Amino acid sequence: MSLDVSAKPASGRAAKLPGNVRFFMRQSRKGLPPPAYTVALERGIRIPMPDGTHQIADRYIPQTGERCPTLLVRTPYGRGFPYDFMYGGLFAEQGYHVLLQSARGTGGSGGRFEPFADEAADAQATIGWLREQPWFDGSLATIGASYLGFTQWALANDPPPELKAMVVQVSMDDFYKFLYPGGAFAMEATLTGLAAMLSQDKGFRAFTRAVLRLTLTHKRVARTVPFVPGYKLALGKRVGCLEDWLEHPAAGDPYWSPRRASPDFSAAPPVHLLSGWYDVAIDGTLDSYRRLRDAGRTVRLVVGPWNHTSGFNKDMPIIAGEAIAWLRACLTGNGHGPDATPVRVYVSQIPGKGEWRDLADWPPPGAIAQSWHLRADGTLTDSPGEGTSSFRYDPNDPTPSVGGPRMDSNGFGQKNNTKLEARDDVLVFSGPIIGAPQEVIGPVSLRLRVRGSSPNFDVFARLCDVDVKGASWNICDGLLRLDGTRPADADGWTEIEIPMSATAHRFAAGHRLRVQVSGGAHARWARNTGTAEQIATGTRLVPVGIEISHRGSVLSLPVLHPSSR
Repeated sequence: MSLDVSAKPASGRAAKLPGNVRFFMRQSRKGLPPPAYTVALERGIRIPMPDGTHQIADRYIPQTGERCPTLLVRTPYGRGFPYDFMYGGLFAEQGYHVLLQSARGTGGSGGRFEPFADEAADAQATIGWLREQPWFDGSLATIGASYLGFTQWALANDPPPELKAMVVQVSMDDFYKFLYPGGAFAMEATLTGLAAMLSQDKGFRAFTRAVLRLTLTHKRVARTVPFVPGYKLALGKRVGCLEDWLEHPAAGDPYWSPRRASPDFSAAPPVHLLSGWYDVAIDGTLDSYRRLRDAGRTVRLVVGPWNHTSGFNKDMPIIAGEAIAWLRACLTGNGHGPDATPVRVYVSQIPGKGEWRDLADWPPPGAIAQSWHLRADGTLTDSPGEGTSSFRYDPNDPTPSVGGPRMDSNGFGQKNNTKLEARDDVLVFSGPIIGAPQEVIGPVSLRLRVRGSSPNFDVFARLCDVDVKGASWNICDGLLRLDGTRPADADGWTEIEIPMSATAHRFAAGHRLRVQVSGGAHARWARNTGTAEQIATGTRLVPVGIEISHRGSVLSLPVLHPSSR
């Protein structure tokens, strides 16, 4: 391969792509547009930061005599697998310079890595460096998943004029909501994310060891009190940022202000958002879409049948294909992008596969609110009920999580909940047999009046699809933590609303709607100890009796009729 002098790197060290990168590119480009160019690689570029440190980057160079746009990918996970082929190789061969940059304190970059804290300033410094490069044509886009999406939102805090498009995948601009969804600590997702963050930039072997350690120890760690320093068994060492996060569990704590990306949505370039119905970042993605639309910006939303990572395997042609088309439209005017349908979602169904659906907006404007009331006899009806239902939540035997959103691909998604629903600490309310297919597409919520024998307890709510054989399959859910700070009436009842995320699901004829109510989903969320002690230092585990009043207990569903599609 001869290297095009017009794409000559500043260091002059461009080389052929490694064999492993070329191999994974071949495996992943099936279903994608054919490559337009061969690709060279310049490793170890030193990008100066204002504090005198340098951040290390690799540049993937399309071998063409024409000037090309640049894609910036900023990551704390290292510049190797899978980012080298997934972003570097695959997009460079489509005609983009891809700058794959290790964040501060990772992958050989100088400074200290403090998650979420320095991304805006470091990204702006990188843009300043880019402007001085002879190969930079003044046209920039960003792309990346998870933390790589947060780095994009941080840059969008003050978007530079060169920024023409963003592709934000399975991410959010406020990772407090990732760490504390519903106010309770997301133990499973946080430990999984940290295991990757602490090891992946050190190479595949280190990452594999970290994953194996977490796999073998996570159940023991999830039940260890106090959590600090007990979690060390799962991560191999104490982690300062984790302990800081645990010391600041309140959303309004000033600690979080400098750790939020706080993008300027009113000035954002065209943004492509991608998530999955079982992605731990789905709520943040949907929130970003709504704020961009309300600000009058150009945005496309794609939500598939994925969790945080699964779509980047067999559905890579969809994910990469969407990104390639969006970038072509925004950067070169040759692709489907800003003029495409704003929303594309996967509508699931049980049994069998679902279908992709294009929508004019999210939530879909034609959806009709449908209310179901929880009654003491375990039914869902269209009329309010009376009386109460109760259960006892014991943190010594916490209600387990089954299916639903997860970081990894083990056990996520729709699972049979029949065994879970047989537990004494799970209340179940079932609707009548559905006569005709019904599609629930949009956000789901449950309004309850609750009280506990302790002011400290959680309420977990889940929507399920019960098939013709009686098996119950989870669709969407949510959890809310109570700590005695919400107002209560004279009898101790507190009114709450539990956001149960969102879904796009078709309930078949002969099926039933079902709602679960319980006191947690361990270890997806850290169990509520039943005390005011913080998770980091708490050691007491106190069972709590939890009651729900059927007066005002309402499940709200957005139902989309065929004529509204």
